Amino acid sequence: MRLTTKGRFAVTAMIDVALRQHAGPVTLAGIAERQKISLSYLEQLFGKLRRNHLVASTRGPGGGYTLAKPLAAVSVADIISAVDEPLDATSCGGRGNCHDEHPCMTHNLWMSLNMRMHEYLNSVNLDDLVRQQGINGCADDVRPVAIRKNSTGRRIPVMATA
Repeated sequence: MRLTTKGRFAVTAMIDVALRQHAGPVTLAGIAERQKISLSYLEQLFGKLRRNHLVASTRGPGGGYTLAKPLAAVSVADIISAVDEPLDATSCGGRGNCHDEHPCMTHNLWMSLNMRMHEYLNSVNLDDLVRQQGINGCADDVRPVAIRKNSTGRRIPVMATA
C-alpha cells in the first residue's frame, strides 16, 4: 500500500494553486514548470478536480484555475478521493473476502489502518499546508502579506491566499 504519484501530484498542484491564486487564475503550464509535473498529466488531474468541484476554471487569456472552495474547506482526503486514488491497506479492497471468501487474520488490522489514514488526511486541509509552506520557506515566489503570532507567541507569516 502506498500513495501513488496521482495523489501526490494532485496535492502538490492544489498547494501551488492555493499559494498563487491571489494574483489571478493559475495556469497548468506554470504549475507544470514549477513542480516538474507533466502538463498532460496535470490536465487529467485538473479535469477530475474540476468535476469534483475543488477547482474552478477560467478560459481565455489570463485564464487558469482557482480553488472553488475556501482553503480550510478542502482536505487532503478530498483531493486524493477526487483523483480516484485508493488508499487501502487491505488485499481485498475492504470487502472482507481476503482468505477463501472470509476475512484474513489481519483484515481488522488493515481496516483500522485505512480508517486512521482517512481520519488523518481528512484532518489536514489546504490552509494547513499553505501555512506550512510559508513557515518552512518553501514557497519560492510567494511572499507573506503580514506576520502574526501563533498561540505560543512564535511569529509566523500569513500568506496571501485570497
